[in-house]
Amino acid sequence: MKLKFAAGLGLTLCAAVLTFGADGSWTGYISDSNCGAKGANEKHAACTTKCVKEQGAKYVFVNDTDHKVYAVDAQDKVAAHAGHHVTVTGSVDGDNMKVSNVAMAK
Repeated sequence: MKLKFAAGLGLTLCAAVLTFGADGSWTGYISDSNCGAKGANEKHAACTTKCVKEQGAKYVFVNDTDHKVYAVDAQDKVAAHAGHHVTVTGSVDGDNMKVSNVAMAK
């Protein structure tokens, strides 16, 4: 009985830990969902803005380290940084990023 209880408690704790997003900051580019990592450069700024405004694309964040593309929750916070190299602060849950702050990368 104690073994079953301990195993159940252990599984519950593991599941709880996995549901928390990873908080931190990442450096990368603001691109659009049509181009993703291909648009992770400053020459792509006009195209990124055009794709979002005219083709219904969404702004995304492309991480410098692994070129992973994250959907951004706060489109209004990143709109002014389309095509820019930025540092984003927030949390990540899977492929989704909750942005709390965006600043130009140094």
